[in-house]
Amino acid sequence: MVSYRVAKAGKPHNIVEELIVPAAMDMAEKMLGEEAKHTLQKMPSSDNTVSRRISDMSADVLRQLLYRIHASEFYALPLDESTDVAGLAQLLVYVKYIYGGSIHEDILFCKSLPTRTTGQDIFGLIDSFIRSHGITWTKCIGICTDGAKAMTGRHSGVVTRVQAVAPDATWVHCSIHREALAAKGMSDSLAQVLDDTVKMVNFFKSRPLNSRIFSTLCSEMGSDHLTLLLHTEVRWLSRGKVLARFFELKDGLKLFFIDNPFRLSDRLHDDEWLTRLAYLGDIFGHLNELNLGLQGRSVTIFNVRDKVEATIKKLNFWSDCVKDNDIGAFPSLQDFLCENELRLADSVRCNIRKHLGDLAAQLRKYLPETEDHDTWIRNPFSSPSICQLPMLERESLIEISTNGSVRIEFGQKTLTDFWISLRAEYPDLANRAIKTLMPFATTYLCETGFSALVCLKTKYRYRLFVENDLRLKLSPIRPNIAALYKNIQAHPSH
Repeated sequence: MVSYRVAKAGKPHNIVEELIVPAAMDMAEKMLGEEAKHTLQKMPSSDNTVSRRISDMSADVLRQLLYRIHASEFYALPLDESTDVAGLAQLLVYVKYIYGGSIHEDILFCKSLPTRTTGQDIFGLIDSFIRSHGITWTKCIGICTDGAKAMTGRHSGVVTRVQAVAPDATWVHCSIHREALAAKGMSDSLAQVLDDTVKMVNFFKSRPLNSRIFSTLCSEMGSDHLTLLLHTEVRWLSRGKVLARFFELKDGLKLFFIDNPFRLSDRLHDDEWLTRLAYLGDIFGHLNELNLGLQGRSVTIFNVRDKVEATIKKLNFWSDCVKDNDIGAFPSLQDFLCENELRLADSVRCNIRKHLGDLAAQLRKYLPETEDHDTWIRNPFSSPSICQLPMLERESLIEISTNGSVRIEFGQKTLTDFWISLRAEYPDLANRAIKTLMPFATTYLCETGFSALVCLKTKYRYRLFVENDLRLKLSPIRPNIAALYKNIQAHPSH
């Protein structure tokens, strides 16, 4: 049980021997007496013992997971690859399956690729795991990846190879990655503002003395924040947070650059430049809200479609508002203009309207509008007779739409669980709906898994075989500890 807590917290294995047991002995001695302290001394607590316990529990969780996958009629996979601190390419694969009348998501495995990260190598590792554990490829109905060439190559990519052994598997390009790609484009004038901002941030971040002086200055001015944020392209929310923080601390930056001149410091006295900066902070804040809306567990293609459609309509609406000099959608920009008694310059207005239009076009390009042939899945009670379904399935849909008890159940369950509950009575129609709802819409779980991996495998633990610890940390399945300890013989010395 202690080893399970260590794995769940992502702590080093030697923490039991060096901290937990000594602390427990101190507490037992003071609260319960000397005898309780000596009893605790009998507990095996070496790092090797903790590692074995974690390995045993991880194997038990995997056995439970495989049992559930074998019992599920369908499953779907998201996968991603990243390099860890030791320079190893780690392939992380999750799985979504049906168990107990509902959808479950869990980590399938995390293994290192020995050499290259080509489509053939990645698929070979997945295929080896699937076949060695007796999982049927034909049950796979979805695979979600990013847009990397190794994943999506037409002839040798992972997706192509998976669809060769799993004909029913549909590929989904991660919606969050597509949103991030759509948000990259901007005009030269706005891109220059972003570039100048990053250079000024780097001026502080690369000089610790400047950072300390600036923090002290912000503290004396009563600012809510004391430091600038470092921009990094690989983080989805970086641009919005960096620009918003920079604009918030602009007054402190002006004071700092009086005594510490920098070649770009004159930008902070340019009203048009600051106007563009305020707009960028606001618009990327809105895009960050969209990005966060696409994250999370159990996100379906309908959730993605709704969020994207709403954002595109907002962008077009905001463009019309800016044309009429209404900038209420951009609070930082509006406050800046009001505080300084300025009006929105025509050149800036043109930049903003062009950027909003380009953003809407890019979102539509990367996340195209789909046909409404699957609206019956979202609402089986509206116009069931006009759906483009086979005759028998259309008849089943008509029966569902007129069933009062089913309508009540529809309002009480998630969409996926609702269709799973109808599989016994309407198998063909329900399975068609499940195959649409079940595939992952994003690789969000893989990204959160890599975040956990970064905390587990550090430069001090670079030789750690991370899969066992990662499985216990991320899996919602609890190991059967009672069954495990019955098969363990206590050390003779204890």
